Amino acid sequence: MGRLFGTDGARGVANTELTAELAMNIGRAAAMVLISEEVEHPTILIGKDTRLSGGMLEGALIAGLCSVGANVMLLGVVPTPAVAYLVGKYNADAGIMISASHNPFEFNGIKIFSSEGCKLPDDLENRIEEIVLDNVIPYAIADYDNIGSVKKAENAADDYIEHIAKSIDCDFEGMEIALDCSNGSSSRTAEKLFTKLGAKVHMLFDEPDGININKECGSTHINKLQEYVRKHNLCCGLAFDGDADRCLAVDENGNLVDGDYLIAICAKDMKNRGILKKNAVVGTIMTNMGFNKFCKENGMNFVSTKVGDRYVLEAMLREGYNIGGEQSGHIIFLDYATTGDGELSGAIILSIMKRTGEKLSELAKVMERLPQVLINVKVSAKGKLSFYTDKEIKAEIKRISEILGDRGRILIRVSGTEPLVRVMLEGENLEEIQSLAEEAAQVVRERLE
Repeated sequence: MGRLFGTDGARGVANTELTAELAMNIGRAAAMVLISEEVEHPTILIGKDTRLSGGMLEGALIAGLCSVGANVMLLGVVPTPAVAYLVGKYNADAGIMISASHNPFEFNGIKIFSSEGCKLPDDLENRIEEIVLDNVIPYAIADYDNIGSVKKAENAADDYIEHIAKSIDCDFEGMEIALDCSNGSSSRTAEKLFTKLGAKVHMLFDEPDGININKECGSTHINKLQEYVRKHNLCCGLAFDGDADRCLAVDENGNLVDGDYLIAICAKDMKNRGILKKNAVVGTIMTNMGFNKFCKENGMNFVSTKVGDRYVLEAMLREGYNIGGEQSGHIIFLDYATTGDGELSGAIILSIMKRTGEKLSELAKVMERLPQVLINVKVSAKGKLSFYTDKEIKAEIKRISEILGDRGRILIRVSGTEPLVRVMLEGENLEEIQSLAEEAAQVVRERLE
């Protein structure tokens, strides 16, 4: 993990950690690294979610990009996957999304996409970091008559909606659903998309005010959607995060259907229809062990990567797979998108329900998850760095691994997006792994806070 970029872009508290000056310099460096010398005025798209700080950082990025001669096209408030898609549609040279995804409003972030609509590989992010932090080369400031220009893309959201709608092979007539938009980017697109596809929609948390994004709603706070689906007897509910690149679902009984289940449902459907490439599914080291069992039972290969949808995508592109994702709800359907897309994922799940006539609860029986406990331990910035060399934490991991044997596993890792260390245990006995997880979390807390 780099000094500026974590697993999902540069991220920090707006105006203290992620300042306007830093954003401006990231824009300058990104243009210098990404753009060929053959293009005098490259075009960079900028999208944002609904955070209060979005406008400030957008302005800073505009200044940085234009100052090195890049032209800017503003997309306004759109989902992150819209930026990835529109880079190609608008024939742009790169795209930038201003968002901190599922984090509270005081955080913000900068995600950069290449001309192919993919998140940048580590080596390019490292080069940007070297320019911004180490001053390895001076910024290529344009002459007064070569400064970049700015314009707005008036139909960005509609172009994205049209793309998703065309990716779905049936309509949703007769389906009544709830959509939790997390007061984020999907507030601008989800109702129009799912209504266009024929569903009757109930909208939740779709009134952003700059500070209520992800606040007790969305894919990280699913309980209100669960209650709503049960109370109104809906066929399901879909919850997105702040920038709508994640989707979790709630079945007709109000039960959570997480990313592992959604990927399993989609992978099996793809295999049944003969479109699952290389008979493989990509997940991460955080994927539930029950998913491995599902793959074996259904004659599929499971490919595991590091945590982060960027690493899932890299494996998919490298080996030619067409579905992969994470338990958190980042799901990549490479036939349609180059990044996790919450609204596309939700639409594909609804299309499977419509084609098969099965309820979501029935579809979710495709796999059985092993009990899993996840404890997030808040740590200091120094603590995050110390994690990798702390001998007592390593000893605790070894101790618990020996207790669990082949009945389960322990995984402790630093979050790539938050000041947290995540302690995850899986096993056959929930009571046992809960107790062991709390013991491990206490060691992390004592060593790294």
